[in-house]
Amino acid sequence: MKILNTFGITTLVVGMSCGIGTTALAAHNAGDILLRVGAVTVAPDTESGTVSGLPDGVNNARVDVENNSQLSLTATYMLTDNLGLELLAATPFSHDIVGKGNLQGVAVGETRHLPPTLSLQYHFGGKEGIFNPYVGIGINYTMFFSEEVDGQLLNTLNTLPTIAGLGGIRAVDMELDGSLGLAGQAGVDIKVADNWYVNAAVWYIDIGTTAELKTDLGTTHEVDVDIDPWVFNLAVAYKF
Repeated sequence: MKILNTFGITTLVVGMSCGIGTTALAAHNAGDILLRVGAVTVAPDTESGTVSGLPDGVNNARVDVENNSQLSLTATYMLTDNLGLELLAATPFSHDIVGKGNLQGVAVGETRHLPPTLSLQYHFGGKEGIFNPYVGIGINYTMFFSEEVDGQLLNTLNTLPTIAGLGGIRAVDMELDGSLGLAGQAGVDIKVADNWYVNAAVWYIDIGTTAELKTDLGTTHEVDVDIDPWVFNLAVAYKF
């Protein structure tokens, strides 16, 4: 999986930071809470299988997932001076799904999702340091909802002789399976005043799903999609 490269880097950085932590004072104290509010962008690094069950001539129909940005809210509780537990949350993302291969350029539909991510972090940096970097590894659960199929997909499929001969498709129901996977992250809190920080963070998250499309002709089509997004966050943080 692509995620393994990221975790190899994360593991190396954690090991280095642990060594630093033995000689430097921690930037935070056990019991501190850091609350961050900002803007987060999910940028999928999509790899798609082919859509099953389509007629000859569209045997290489695949999909892609486009970017979306939302309001972010993260909270970190410092378990020790160096170890923190963070929850990443956001307002629901809405992603357009577009065609590739035989469906190149076709609007397939859209989905909304929530991707809460819980990470164990290692924080390092001096007590009075301006730059306070951290790395983390965690787990993500992504739940998809409000899936909709675009009319352009129906129009495109109805041009196929096999489907047209059956009277055409008038409605398609689409559902995406939830996803459970690992996440790696790196970030930095930049101190700008007492208890106030500017935060920048990035995650690489293992998200995969199977999309199932059921038509009113009684046919069912599936496609496996590895979404595996990079997630970028810029925020303002306050430490309690």
